[in-house]
Amino acid sequence: MIVLGAILLVIGFVAGISILWTIGLVLVAVGLVLWLMGAAGHEVGGRRHYW
Repeated sequence: MIVLGAILLVIGFVAGISILWTIGLVLVAVGLVLWLMGAAGHEVGGRRHYW
C-alpha cells in the first residue's frame, strides 16, 4: 500500500493530476499507520502482523 501510494504521488506530481496526488497521500498515510500498528504488536484486521 505504501509503494502504490508513492507511485501515485509521483505520477500525480509529474502529470499535475491533483486527485492522484491526494489518493497517493492517503494510501501512504494509511499504509504507514497499519505498518506501525503491526510493528508495535497490535492486531490489525485480525492479524498479528501487517506486512
